[in-house]
Amino acid sequence: MPMFIRVEVDPVAAADNDLAAKLVEVCPVNIFEQDVSGACTVVEANEDECVLCDLCIEAAPAGQVRVIKLYE
Repeated sequence: MPMFIRVEVDPVAAADNDLAAKLVEVCPVNIFEQDVSGACTVVEANEDECVLCDLCIEAAPAGQVRVIKLYE
């Protein structure tokens, strides 16, 4: 379970194989991967490696990927 950052992908967006591939490609710390169906999944073990670069947010339609800070 992440301590600092939680990454959420809207379920409809996660099912989009093209978007999933794009998220895997743009993330410098491997937070995203594609499952056997091609859908996007978040690699929970890598979430705290997030560098807040916003590349995933820019790659997805507005509001479909969220990076939530779990600290003040």
